[in-house]
Amino acid sequence: MEENNPILVRKQKWLKLRLSLRERFGKMPDLNAVLMLIGLREVGKVKPAYEKEEKEELMHIGTCTVLGLNGYYTLTHRDDEGYPHFTETTPLPKMDVREQEHLLITCVIEYFERNELM
Repeated sequence: MEENNPILVRKQKWLKLRLSLRERFGKMPDLNAVLMLIGLREVGKVKPAYEKEEKEELMHIGTCTVLGLNGYYTLTHRDDEGYPHFTETTPLPKMDVREQEHLLITCVIEYFERNELM
């Protein structure tokens, strides 16, 4: 019965993903931290410390990357530093904050599954 409940399945996968990341990095990540990790993975460069603006840019890259899996964004190019740039291809539907979070979590899970990271 639980396998037929998509909300419960998403919650279980999200917890499993976060626990796996906690095991690897020593801290339980929230959605923003996971999006930043995805941004780091997509850029392919890691440095010892990041400024606030850099963290926000990495979260933006992570967000565009995962939403791109569902056709909301398309990668247009990478700049000279290797940073990906996106364009919106399909406008996001009107959603409240909770619905936005659910969509992002679902897309993050899909990203990790497609890339065989979980």
